[in-house]
Amino acid sequence: MRLESGLRFGNYAVVAALTATGMIWLIADMLKASEDGELWQAIGANMLMLHGLAAMVALVLVGAMIPLHLRGFWRAGKNRISGAAMVGTNAALMITAWGLYYAGSDELRTFVADVHIAVGIALPALVATHVALGRRSTRRAYPGRAGADFDRVEPLTGVVAGLVSPTRTPPPYPPPHAGEGTVAAE
Repeated sequence: MRLESGLRFGNYAVVAALTATGMIWLIADMLKASEDGELWQAIGANMLMLHGLAAMVALVLVGAMIPLHLRGFWRAGKNRISGAAMVGTNAALMITAWGLYYAGSDELRTFVADVHIAVGIALPALVATHVALGRRSTRRAYPGRAGADFDRVEPLTGVVAGLVSPTRTPPPYPPPHAGEGTVAAE
């Protein structure tokens, strides 16, 4: 099952925004001691604000992924290794982001910042790997279908996540063969 296109492209967009703003901030931070230090300082400050905004959107999307994507695939046993890596990566980024604001010492803050940067740089590759492995497992499960066929399938996200029971049509009443083979009392 692929994610609904809005959620899928929302995730791609927020990962791209986080990556771009994080990388631009990293470059600006390295160049703030240069001759154009004030410009780079301003660019870095603006990138941090945009990065924080994108991170808030990412938190909402990650929260939506738990019932709509993660739970169903975990129960189905699909893509567990890369899925667990994605959960761990997102958890590490959330914890280190919190630590950047609330770390008590400069040494701890430097360590937390280094971990956040390293994991953040790895995130796009992990997302791409997770998506590629998911698509490969879907192709293996349905070898006769083309990839485009999956775009036309109605998502059953509520059912997969266990939020809604699947709709079943009740048996016809009376049952189709009721009374057959019995003698009616007259």
